[in-house]
Amino acid sequence: MSDNDVFLADCPARTTLRLIADAWSVVVVYGLGQGPLRYSELAGRIGGISNKVLTQTLRRLERGGLVERRPLATAPPGAEYRLTPLGRSLLDPVSVLARWAEDHADELGGDD
Repeated sequence: MSDNDVFLADCPARTTLRLIADAWSVVVVYGLGQGPLRYSELAGRIGGISNKVLTQTLRRLERGGLVERRPLATAPPGAEYRLTPLGRSLLDPVSVLARWAEDHADELGGDD
């Protein structure tokens, strides 16, 4: 087996998939695809996500190099989130996945 075999626990591709393969990560990347947003704007755009989960997702994507947090000199202090060049490179595959999900939503059924 090669070093990049996704069936191996320490495979780099598997580590990457762990970062981006949950629903909220994909939705956040897609949400930031049109440009930078403040936390409240992003939270408002994404229905059904709690503040805790959004914060955790943004931090995980930031640690992974996909999202950049830029503090804003506002009162009260705020921050803006944007995709890094690496994060932007994920937009095409995420967009394809989103279109596929929309096209097949009726066939897939709802949540269990």
